[in-house]
Amino acid sequence: MQSLVSSKFLVLVGESFPMRRALLNSRFAWFHSSVRCTSHVEPNHGSLTLSTLGFETEIEPKIRTKSKMVKPLGSSEGFKNKRKPFGIGTGEKKGVRVLSKQEIESAPFAAKSFSELGVPEVLIERLGKAGFDVPTEVQSAAVPTILKNRDVIIQSYTGSGKTLAYLLPILSVIGPLRGENSGGDGDGGETGKKLGVEAVIVAPSRELGMQIVREFEKILGMDNKKMVQQLVGGANRTRQEEALKKNKPAIVVGTPGRIAELSASGKLRTHGCRYLVLDEVDELLSFNFREDMHRLLEHVGRRSGADLNSNAKKTERQLIMVSATVPFSVVRAAKSWGCDPLLVQAKKIVPLETLSPEPVKLSQSSNTTSSMPSKAAVESLPPALKHYYCVVRLQHKVDTLRRCIHALDAKFVIVFMNHTKQLKDVVFKLEARGVKAAELHGDLGKLGRSTTLKKFKNGEVRVLVTNELSARGLDVAECDLVVNLELPTDSIHYAHRAGRTGRLGRNGTVLTICEESEVFVVRKLKKQLELPIACCNFVEGKLLVTEEEEHTLTDTS
Repeated sequence: MQSLVSSKFLVLVGESFPMRRALLNSRFAWFHSSVRCTSHVEPNHGSLTLSTLGFETEIEPKIRTKSKMVKPLGSSEGFKNKRKPFGIGTGEKKGVRVLSKQEIESAPFAAKSFSELGVPEVLIERLGKAGFDVPTEVQSAAVPTILKNRDVIIQSYTGSGKTLAYLLPILSVIGPLRGENSGGDGDGGETGKKLGVEAVIVAPSRELGMQIVREFEKILGMDNKKMVQQLVGGANRTRQEEALKKNKPAIVVGTPGRIAELSASGKLRTHGCRYLVLDEVDELLSFNFREDMHRLLEHVGRRSGADLNSNAKKTERQLIMVSATVPFSVVRAAKSWGCDPLLVQAKKIVPLETLSPEPVKLSQSSNTTSSMPSKAAVESLPPALKHYYCVVRLQHKVDTLRRCIHALDAKFVIVFMNHTKQLKDVVFKLEARGVKAAELHGDLGKLGRSTTLKKFKNGEVRVLVTNELSARGLDVAECDLVVNLELPTDSIHYAHRAGRTGRLGRNGTVLTICEESEVFVVRKLKKQLELPIACCNFVEGKLLVTEEEEHTLTDTS
């Protein structure tokens, strides 16, 4: 095997030595750049399954040498010896293991119970009380993989149970519901003191952050709710600092800005953190979060004062990235931030080295590119949805919305618009027609948003009128109808809006109400998403597919 030499760095490849690469010495190199390493993995090695990660095999003894320690794939050794540390924005080198050919065996991708996944019994009891008896396919794949200390990207359609897929392995290792062999005592080990923050979960919006906290509290119960601290922007920072000092939570959930702010002030110490979870990671990669994400990646799971260029031993962290859509920018970031990360999907687990960038097709006509199917958006859509659109005049949109609600007898309805100022007018018109409605947007403040969401989930409010704020992270399992009162900007936004219904395998309906001049946008979405979006109307309290559907199908075929 030859060596590849460039002006930037030297890559050495050997039979018993892991491949190594140097990260670019730039403050924001992690965001814009990546280093590609290729290996002689046989092309037909196939997908990794749970058994190939060592779930049904005995762990072989570690081989120690003076220079390094080589461990077999699938070893369940603790975090401290799992891998060599690396830094972000420094010249430090990062260890990369070469994946050899693996034998493919059966794996519990459709487990019948959580006990098959290695979840502690006390945690299973709590799951049963919360109404979770059978794991979803993505949970069946993700939970054992994370418990094996592997860095992962969890990718599955909206509403498939991704939050629980990383919540369970975290609670299986830390906190009062952990397993007996979790490797930690939860009370500080030998010192008898609390370990401090052991898991940091980052979400791009306050709504998603609050939703994740509720999921934790649902499993932990009221007795242990102080174990999780919510750190979202827009809330009183002083109160959050006081709660951190008083409760000493093991898990913090929040937005990048507030977590980075508290970290920089010294009020939040995350250097000993074991888990870093990036939920909706494709959103966290946006330019707006770059500064805050840089700080989080530098400090979470890194010991304070350690020289990143030295051989000083640093605390290890396990990286978990989550999203309904995984563009190659996420894959590139995972390779830079993690150690041998795996892509975990509903029925397969694959190493990131097998993924390649999607080819970019250049064309003189911009319409050609925009009409190409959006693979990421298609993958994020729940499978049990029915899609319709209705053509009306602008002044009749709200009345059409009311007739749709009654025709489908929808109990929980989420209505999406693009402009915050128009939400109040729609709510007023619905209320005037006897439909209980409420608005949800960022200007309401934390208390106002949480109160509105609580009323909606309790059934006090039938229609929730919101903007793009709720397109990600809003989890109301009973939601049976999503209405686009104003068109989404692209297929990705359509998919995330549609994902608010049909969650966890339930049925759901998505209706887009548009004007005649906007029909071409619906047809374009239909072509990009490869969806049967049927043209409909509401007659005598019933939804009827109109004759225009046949004409529309021929036009877009």
